[in-house]
Amino acid sequence: MIFFKKKEIPLIDFFPEGFVDIHSHLLPGIDDGAKNLNDSIELITKMRSYGIKNFITTPHVLGNVYPNSSETIKNKLEEVKKELLKRNINDISIRAAAEYMMDEQFSERLEKEDILTLKDNYILVEMSYFNAPINLYELLFEIQLKGYKPVLAHPERYNFYHNDYENYYKLKKHGCLFQLNLLSLTEQYGKGVQQISKKLLKENIYDFVGTDTHHHNHLALLNKVGTKKNLEKINHLLDNNKKFI
Repeated sequence: MIFFKKKEIPLIDFFPEGFVDIHSHLLPGIDDGAKNLNDSIELITKMRSYGIKNFITTPHVLGNVYPNSSETIKNKLEEVKKELLKRNINDISIRAAAEYMMDEQFSERLEKEDILTLKDNYILVEMSYFNAPINLYELLFEIQLKGYKPVLAHPERYNFYHNDYENYYKLKKHGCLFQLNLLSLTEQYGKGVQQISKKLLKENIYDFVGTDTHHHNHLALLNKVGTKKNLEKINHLLDNNKKFI
């Protein structure tokens, strides 16, 4: 019996020209992503070898765990930009937004309009992996009332929705855009997450994609995503990300 390997595509050919990674943790030492400046540059350089040259990196803003201010994020971004130029890496475009946990502190930031957007009025938001906020739909309403568009990071990773699937439709109905984590197409986060991501893809519920890169292990695993079958499934999403250029 002959076994055929999945038709693999080098990532340099997988990501289209103009693709923007809208979810990553590449700023040094401010969350659970890049540990220091050298780590930041190494991660960016590796992603550049995959053909990703446009980044909107999104450090966590999470209560007292990662209480990053807009100023802290902007300062770290400048450090990275200067180091890239110092190393003669001139073909990278990197900006910074944030991945906002929808909690009480986020509500306060929203009230003050102290928000770093992906571009224009798009905000990257997330929820706890244990449960949704009690006031989730009020928060989504407030976000849109302020003129922003909520982009929910990795909806497939919220396990509490896996057996309550109708909530995905409800979130979409309430104006939520969905961002797929590319590694959810692998078993990185578990088979359950992988299956839900496939189902959401099949139903064309996603709007954008992101790598959600934290460290080199994520980038090594990203190679598994580079198959012809996956490209056929998400090619339209990769193109959608170009709007953030």
